[in-house]
Amino acid sequence: MSEPKKTSSEFSNPSLNLGRLLIELQRLERYPQVFGEAGPMTPSEIHTIDAIGMTEGMPMSEVASRLNVTKGAVTQIVSRLEAKDLVKRFPHPEDSRITLIALKKLGISAYEAHLKVHKEFYNQFRQEFSESEMEMLDKVIFRLSDFFTHYNKQH
Repeated sequence: MSEPKKTSSEFSNPSLNLGRLLIELQRLERYPQVFGEAGPMTPSEIHTIDAIGMTEGMPMSEVASRLNVTKGAVTQIVSRLEAKDLVKRFPHPEDSRITLIALKKLGISAYEAHLKVHKEFYNQFRQEFSESEMEMLDKVIFRLSDFFTHYNKQH
């Protein structure tokens, strides 16, 4: 069943519409989901898997930087991922002060399943818009992201 078309009055409150969008996006990130054979994973766990990616080993500090969280937060998440047999930690071959993280077999399965979910979501999303609307939306999303990045640094 398709949704009824929006009336012009429903488009006339950008602040309200942005708030509704942010709430819906938060709902997507609220609950654990299953990715591949890895079992249920929290959003922070799958985002950590995604940040590590298919590298041979990434320093914990780089994972923290990519996720914009503390090294302590990454350490806690990585400990949970290790307990689930998704990642491994090992010392850097040239600098023993650095701990590297890499995906194990189950972690790779979760990573690939997460990519597939994103691709399927994007393909479904694209069906809702024309090519010109997608181009405009891409520009708007880029500008919104830039705005929120600067806004968060100021507050």
